[in-house]
Amino acid sequence: MYSSPTLNNNKRIDIADVLRGFAVMGITLIHFIERFSLNSFPEETSNFLMFTDRVIWDSVFFTFSGKAYCIFALLFGFSFFIQDNSQIQKGRDFRGRFAWRLVLLMVFACINSTLFPGEILVLYALVGYVLIAVCRLSTRTVLLIAIILLLQPIEWGQIMYAFINPEYVINSQFDAPYWEIVNAAQKEASFFELSKTTIWTGNVANMGWMLLHGRVTQTAALFMIGMLIGRGNLFPYSEKNIKFWIKIFIIAVISFFPIYGLMAILPDFINREALLVPSTLILKSLSNIAFTGILFAGVIIVYYLTKFKNVLHLLASYGRMSLTNYLSQSLIGAFLFYHWGLELYKYTGITVCFLMGIGMFLIQFFFSRWWMRSHRHGPLELLWKKVTWIKIVK
Repeated sequence: MYSSPTLNNNKRIDIADVLRGFAVMGITLIHFIERFSLNSFPEETSNFLMFTDRVIWDSVFFTFSGKAYCIFALLFGFSFFIQDNSQIQKGRDFRGRFAWRLVLLMVFACINSTLFPGEILVLYALVGYVLIAVCRLSTRTVLLIAIILLLQPIEWGQIMYAFINPEYVINSQFDAPYWEIVNAAQKEASFFELSKTTIWTGNVANMGWMLLHGRVTQTAALFMIGMLIGRGNLFPYSEKNIKFWIKIFIIAVISFFPIYGLMAILPDFINREALLVPSTLILKSLSNIAFTGILFAGVIIVYYLTKFKNVLHLLASYGRMSLTNYLSQSLIGAFLFYHWGLELYKYTGITVCFLMGIGMFLIQFFFSRWWMRSHRHGPLELLWKKVTWIKIVK
């Protein structure tokens, strides 16, 4: 049975905000070069731009795709722990409030999904209830559950079934028809017509994609690990914690390269799609987790042990306004690229979209720094907090 540690919950942990800002920055860059899930690219005629397009696409996806969301998920679990532990110290049970908080998150997610059908908050609002289920279990039990989920048990089940049943054919593209409907609406529909399409079809397409790519079990596991990071008080600076994160960094580096290499050669040895698809997904998921460990531990080590701390600390304000920044970039991005806005998807290649993403980040970055000079919370963060703790009149 879990016993709550006594921590100083009044002192904000800056490194968590820095990591959150780093993750949102990566998500923003991914969204812009993807044109917010609008899979349509103008034909490029310049050899230079074709070169930069390829370099930017490969570099940004290698660095952030599947990793920025992992960091975001870890910090979601960590934030739950901080709030839950604070209430335990006051003799209160936070689980009911957190369930209500997830309902509110779903409202934010549905609003955002009318703008951007590839958003992640719907998944967070649904999977977040797993934290309520496991938060009173022992650390060892939670860690065991998280490890099992990280290993993608559904895909292992598919592999075993494929061995048993040679006739089994996997449907690895069942989300594609829904994305075709959504992409058509992004290119042709008015704002309200697009909203009607994305609020249902867009979420079906997005959740289908997440199921196909192992994001559901992975997200649940990362929520739990983030909670355990809080339990272990692993973020504040100490010699013990630095040794821990250096160890994590080394393990992640050693793990990433063989997994990533194996994933690349797997198609040479497995021809049957029913075996290749889940096997590739397992390896890709594990390689993303390993690279996330490199980024996560690397940022912590650089923050605490190098002169770049002051540079990284600039991301703290941006990270404290992660919900505001996440939702506002969806609104602005949709206006820039979709038919109801400026339709820039017709004219902007990957390089230009990347520069637009950097511009979006800088605008939000400087606004966040300005806002946080006189406020404790971002606009939407404050609204979420206020409504979370609204008193129910009996």
